Amino acid sequence: MARPLLLIIASIPVILAILIAIPMITNPQIPFSATNADDKISIEFTKHHIQKSALGLTERLVPLKSEILVISNEGTVRYLVTENGSPLPEKTTTLKRDEVKKFIALIKETGFMQIPIDSIPADRSMVEYTKFSLKVTLNGNTKQIQWPEHNATSVFIPPIMTMVGSELQNVTKKLNE
Repeated sequence: MARPLLLIIASIPVILAILIAIPMITNPQIPFSATNADDKISIEFTKHHIQKSALGLTERLVPLKSEILVISNEGTVRYLVTENGSPLPEKTTTLKRDEVKKFIALIKETGFMQIPIDSIPADRSMVEYTKFSLKVTLNGNTKQIQWPEHNATSVFIPPIMTMVGSELQNVTKKLNE
């Protein structure tokens, strides 16, 4: 009885965070106070599809596919993919200034830079999973966080990390269309 009660109590802050963040993400308008003309951002988002291979007594993590998305303050986007050890041609595009401001607002208004964790490990039993890494530099302050996909860990992953990650994955989907 205590375990379901603890889950319900622990889910309340998560639900509140989602209720606060969803309108900010879905609203195309950027709050006036969320961004300044002086704000400078740099984002590096990495997605690794990892497989664990066992060689005798040792285990290695082997990246099957790695995707790197780099967004500069000016809106320049670089997308690099390495598959089976071979790099694919780089894709580039430019985001509109409003899209860059939306990322700045998302990072500033949700408290992403104050998340107290740096890394969330995957469960040792996982053989194949996706691992994300996000490095954000906002106005000279840098925050880097690594986490596996939700079904690869038993550790709580803050919803804001998942939201920022999904927004960045939407940019990669647009590049692959």
